Amino acid sequence: MNVRSATRMLLGTPDAVVNALPLPVVVVAADGKIVDANVAAENFFEVSVPLLKRHSLRELIPFGSPLLSLVDQVREHGGAVNEYRVDLSTPRNPGEHVVDLYVAPLPEREGHVVVMLQERTIADKMDRQLTHRGAARSVSALASMLAHEIKNPLSGIRGAAQLLEQSAGDEDRTLTRLICDEADRIVKLVDRMEVFADERPVERAPVNIHAVLEHVKRLAQSGFGRHIRFLEEYDPSLPPVYANRDQLIQVFLNLVKNAAESIGESAIDGEIQMTTAFRPGVRLTLPGSRSRVSLPMEFCIKDNGPGVPADLLPHMFDPFVTTKTSGSGLGLALVAKIIGDHGGIIECESQSRHTIFRVLMPMYSGNGSDSHPIEAPEAAEAQAQ
Repeated sequence: MNVRSATRMLLGTPDAVVNALPLPVVVVAADGKIVDANVAAENFFEVSVPLLKRHSLRELIPFGSPLLSLVDQVREHGGAVNEYRVDLSTPRNPGEHVVDLYVAPLPEREGHVVVMLQERTIADKMDRQLTHRGAARSVSALASMLAHEIKNPLSGIRGAAQLLEQSAGDEDRTLTRLICDEADRIVKLVDRMEVFADERPVERAPVNIHAVLEHVKRLAQSGFGRHIRFLEEYDPSLPPVYANRDQLIQVFLNLVKNAAESIGESAIDGEIQMTTAFRPGVRLTLPGSRSRVSLPMEFCIKDNGPGVPADLLPHMFDPFVTTKTSGSGLGLALVAKIIGDHGGIIECESQSRHTIFRVLMPMYSGNGSDSHPIEAPEAAEAQAQ
């Protein structure tokens, strides 16, 4: 859909057709006021069309945005222009809103221009998700090597320390105990990394995502999340997701625990919101294949913690990346691997007091045809890193 087609639709077609467009489209008058918009624009700006018409374009976008100069350029030269990767995030429109802009004149209305926005978020998610999967594969190879090259020597070191402990004095016995404890800690880390190298096929079946989230909430409220207020916003009409139930519990327990730890035990207004929704239109091309999988199932874990540092956000799902002094940084890498092996994607958006982990997955079609075969690790005890 180009700007010219959108223009024709806005001027000469029924509202139902215009509102069916998946991309936000607005018409701006010569005085800068918005005179028309479609439903996608309502969703993008989180304002209804009647309210949009009370505002000028300048009031809805960041100060000094390139979009304003593009509109002026179109009015001056009378030709369509494009601009890519423009950030339209504002305090009144929070979240990540990086878009490609398409601006064209309306010859039938002097001074009017049509603006169409195409969000870059989904496309960028696809690119980043492939990077996450590549990182997980690198950890798989590393885990296989570590299991063989490290665990065997460690068992010898630990055995030697135990022999020394039998004849050591009290002061030296403290040192031999330290050697054993540190060897055990390294073995546990290697064991956790071995989960990445486990490529046995897992059993999948239709899973009620709401039952999974309720189970995770009960686990959290009985332990690490007892000081947190949980909110649910579920779409009860969602079809099942084709997945491994234990692994989904592992994924969302990890995300909820991360959210609770981000909020902190001292917070008095900590909230975690769990949402599900059906979002048609997102399709992912599988690596090494021409087939495309629809990802209409959206599951989100939102928290009002301090947020993720901006420099860390692009690397959230890379192995060994963590903000915790005691964490190994494998929890979110494992989450990304599990979701990727299920044919889905996961992404994080974060601002202060507004962090969202969003999971997009295929739905169950009745015969599993919507989901490609996967190989994923066996469900392990969920621990957030």
